[in-house]
Amino acid sequence: MAQQEQSQKPQPQKQQGDKQKPQKQQQPIAELRRVRIEKMERLRDEGVPVWPERFERTHTLEKAADLAEGTEGVRIGGRVIAKRDMGKLIFAKLRDFKGGLQISLRKDGLDPELFKRFKKRIDIGDHVGCAGRIYRTEKGELTLEVESFEFMGKALRPLPEKWAGVKDVETRLRQRYLDLIVNEEARDRFRLRTSVVRTMRRYLDDHDFEEVETPILATKASGAMARPFTSHHNALDIEVTLRIAPETYLKRLVVGGYDKVYEFARCFRNEGMDPSHLQDFTMLEYYCAWWNYEDNMRFTEELVKHTIKEATGGFTVERKDEDGNVTRTLDFGGESWPRVTMRELIQRDCGIDITAQEDAASLRAAMIEQDIRVDKMDVLGRGALVDQLYKKVSRPKLIDPVFLIQHPTDLSPLARRNDDDPSVVDRFQLVVNGWEVVNAYSELVDPLDQRARLEEQAGLRAAGDDEAMDLDEDYLLAMEHGMPPISGWGMGIDRFVALITGQDSLRETVLFPLMRPE
Repeated sequence: MAQQEQSQKPQPQKQQGDKQKPQKQQQPIAELRRVRIEKMERLRDEGVPVWPERFERTHTLEKAADLAEGTEGVRIGGRVIAKRDMGKLIFAKLRDFKGGLQISLRKDGLDPELFKRFKKRIDIGDHVGCAGRIYRTEKGELTLEVESFEFMGKALRPLPEKWAGVKDVETRLRQRYLDLIVNEEARDRFRLRTSVVRTMRRYLDDHDFEEVETPILATKASGAMARPFTSHHNALDIEVTLRIAPETYLKRLVVGGYDKVYEFARCFRNEGMDPSHLQDFTMLEYYCAWWNYEDNMRFTEELVKHTIKEATGGFTVERKDEDGNVTRTLDFGGESWPRVTMRELIQRDCGIDITAQEDAASLRAAMIEQDIRVDKMDVLGRGALVDQLYKKVSRPKLIDPVFLIQHPTDLSPLARRNDDDPSVVDRFQLVVNGWEVVNAYSELVDPLDQRARLEEQAGLRAAGDDEAMDLDEDYLLAMEHGMPPISGWGMGIDRFVALITGQDSLRETVLFPLMRPE
């Protein structure tokens, strides 16, 4: 089951920072660049390789910072992010991705030419390799006393001011490398993202899931309700789509005999952009044969709690405003997260009983009577209308983790009907802070029922609902070869990381989000 909520179409927004003013510089960039190029040329004239091929390190900066005083023969490399010239003594700070360390150069303890070179030719932003001994300054800061150094690369442009960081949103997104150089919080956030993926992968592997890869190019946009990106395959002379979800291919593998299978899949949906939606995003999907959605809910809670604990050290996540003030605390702890049906949630929040509205026309009339309007409500089918109604009146009120269950059948074309009430499916969503984090269900394995539902979707598509699913004959062919009971699951990784790092926009959790060209 793909994370279908990702496919909904928020109103397009201007990209953050599109009209913000660029950062102020004390001198024009062109002049600063010219001066740095001159320094580089002088280094070349002095016989210094200006783009050397390597430097042998004994320690990363993170590991060097744990060394004992008096350790000799230490060789480190990093970017100069601060430099303080005190005449016969120079202090500088080096940084790499995981750590930093202060270095010092004494005029009477270093080759005079090297001391002069560091003093005159090295700028903030340059890379250097240093060798020396670890000691502590009078103020107690662990420092490498440099006995020799090598120039390892010139930064032709200045870095942002150290204390100001990169505050301009557009600069931060377009030039993420600057954000990573000067903002420790950004480095921590992306290291946490890596930790989340690593932790989930290890947890799934430990529970006998097998990781696979499925196609990104497909002939049908299946697995979710979304508008695809399209392209042309020249060699085969056919139209193709970028996948909107890996779902139907992963379920083909269950037909082939896989019991537990998962994929970290890059997905693409050609729809609107807002802080909680991106057109290209990373989704984790898994499928387990012989499970139902109740089994899946229990496993989901265990997996998410384990991941948050491993990544953050606890079960609470703080949301903060721009000034760093805590505005909301999300609690992922507790013995068991609550469960609520879509029907009772909507009825509580707006008074509409969706089970009493058996078609799109009657539901539309009930919404208009309550003065509730959503985009394209004149052409949406009943299922899509229920989904938009829920997102309008209920979802923003869901803060701490809650499982939303019993979605209407016409909203879930790939999910199994409930045995006691065929008007709903055995599906759940994990909703936190008004965001859908997980979408999962007991999979529909009856090929005849699946064909009927996909034919209904094809009719809605023909009537103007461009998020309705295509009829996928190849997938139906696989289903007719027999499926065991299956429960499937999908999580948007970008959204989950944004949630647990307190970010309001998914673009702050993606290293290089797509931006409109300047």
